[in-house]
Amino acid sequence: MPRLWKIAIALLAVLAFAALLTFPSLLRSVLGLRRADRTEEQARRAIVPPISTPTDTREKAQLFWLSPTSPDTLEPTAVELDLSADVEKRAKQLITALIESPPSQTQRTLPADAVLLQFYLMSDGTGIADFSETLDTETPSGILNEEIAVDSIVRTLGANLSNVYRLRILIRGQEADTLAGHLDLSGFFNVTPQAQAQPAATGVANGERPLAASPLNASPSPEQQPAIRN
Repeated sequence: MPRLWKIAIALLAVLAFAALLTFPSLLRSVLGLRRADRTEEQARRAIVPPISTPTDTREKAQLFWLSPTSPDTLEPTAVELDLSADVEKRAKQLITALIESPPSQTQRTLPADAVLLQFYLMSDGTGIADFSETLDTETPSGILNEEIAVDSIVRTLGANLSNVYRLRILIRGQEADTLAGHLDLSGFFNVTPQAQAQPAATGVANGERPLAASPLNASPSPEQQPAIRN
């Protein structure tokens, strides 16, 4: 056998032996990265532990996710949840379920890693929903996607609460100009309470946008005037 062939075979043998030696550590590194990702996601969830109150009762709720048969259309799904008699905690439970429990990933309206940090209800019926930054960074950019995300929250609140009349969305306790670059978050979104609820399923067929039944404040002040950012 030519000398060069012998050298090549010897080099290949050395490389194969080196690969066998390094493979376990490489595998451990990959598994470590996966565990780190899970740990990071668990840490995000741990920011807000599961909400449970002494007044919780098992009830049927209407949550709005994307229709499985009609893309870009929201429709209600009846689910059983442990819901508090306290309005603020009840709203938080509803929105958390909206994030964490969609019937399927294709029906999801809010990012899986989004966290509702807090929900406050003012005396005039204004709800303040304070989300983690992932609502902003992981919502697909585009006016339709952003409208669907917000409208799913608005309709879920309206279908299950009778004393929340409008909604303001904050990101990490701060006012945000837009959700993901288009939908204006500087104003308020009207919430239609359960007693006045309009037909449930809505969509974007025939040019109708999901927010049509929950527009921003009907008579906003100039600084609250909604706009769509290009």
